[in-house]
Amino acid sequence: MAWKELMSLSKELQRGVEPLWEKMVAHPFVQEMGDGTLPWEKFQVYFQQDHLFLRDWIGLLCLGITKSPDFDAARKLSAFMNSVLSGEEGLFQDAFREMGLSPEQVVDLKPLPTTHAFASYLKNLAYQGTFQEIIAALLCVEWTYLDWAQRLVAAGKRPGNRYYREWIEIHAGAELDDLVGWMRQVLDTGPVSDRLRLERIFLECLRYEYLFWEMAYRGEEWPR
Repeated sequence: MAWKELMSLSKELQRGVEPLWEKMVAHPFVQEMGDGTLPWEKFQVYFQQDHLFLRDWIGLLCLGITKSPDFDAARKLSAFMNSVLSGEEGLFQDAFREMGLSPEQVVDLKPLPTTHAFASYLKNLAYQGTFQEIIAALLCVEWTYLDWAQRLVAAGKRPGNRYYREWIEIHAGAELDDLVGWMRQVLDTGPVSDRLRLERIFLECLRYEYLFWEMAYRGEEWPR
């Protein structure tokens, strides 16, 4: 059993990017969020950009549902999409009210370069990619989020800031754990038509995930 786990496709995808994976899940943004020391201004940038990113993430899920090989896979992705829309979206709206943003200002939010680039990448993948390729992208993002969140929970991190705490709890929970397990099974047991492309997608998504933290933590703006 341990040998099979070691040699599974999903595990090999993760091991192939291990150094960058560790940089992403242990980023200072994550560590400071867990400690409750992350400056609120940096989290605001992240949350606003992640809200914009969510629109294209939903688009990727929708095309994943459309390209699903069976109804069971479609139901799995549909249930996840509904949980994002009902759970994360509600937290976004609460946070925006606390940030003093009106509904009109939220609609008028503009993507920063990294958000724009990542969203464009996923939009192209949603339309051009296969079901397996969409799953590889979804898995990379959701698995890394599950990893950093579960590490913080295991370390006993429970920040006083409601949004930091709930963001950790949302991504450390059983629902995401179950989804990640299912997506790994999809890749591990399904036919592989282009392994190198799956590896490239997994790496490219991880690069964007790391840059997303950097964008919020270090600061980023369009050239003027």
